[in-house]
Amino acid sequence: MFNLDNQAEAAQQTEELEEVVMGLIINAGQARSQAYAALKQAKAGNFAQAQALMTSSRLALNEAHRIQTRLIEEDQGTGKTHLSLILVHAQDHLMTSMLARELVTELIELHEKIK
Repeated sequence: MFNLDNQAEAAQQTEELEEVVMGLIINAGQARSQAYAALKQAKAGNFAQAQALMTSSRLALNEAHRIQTRLIEEDQGTGKTHLSLILVHAQDHLMTSMLARELVTELIELHEKIK
């Protein structure tokens, strides 16, 4: 039989984890969006604006990575953190954002060389 206190505590922990995970998704998505906006500016020859957007992208990615690190530290490799589809989704967002930033950086450099 379930203890109502344990159920309430589990629900509270799930809600807290979801809030943290949403922060990861939002920041990773912002990082990717800013990177693609920077690429658009670079294509137009606006390299100063592109660099400003890439700086903004880096800051958002740093925040997402900070959140990820916090989750890892709290889990300590013990499996304490509940693995959910939303957490996997958040990790996917972070990794694709990191890759997008790396590729966009290279593309901006190429556009600068061409111009």
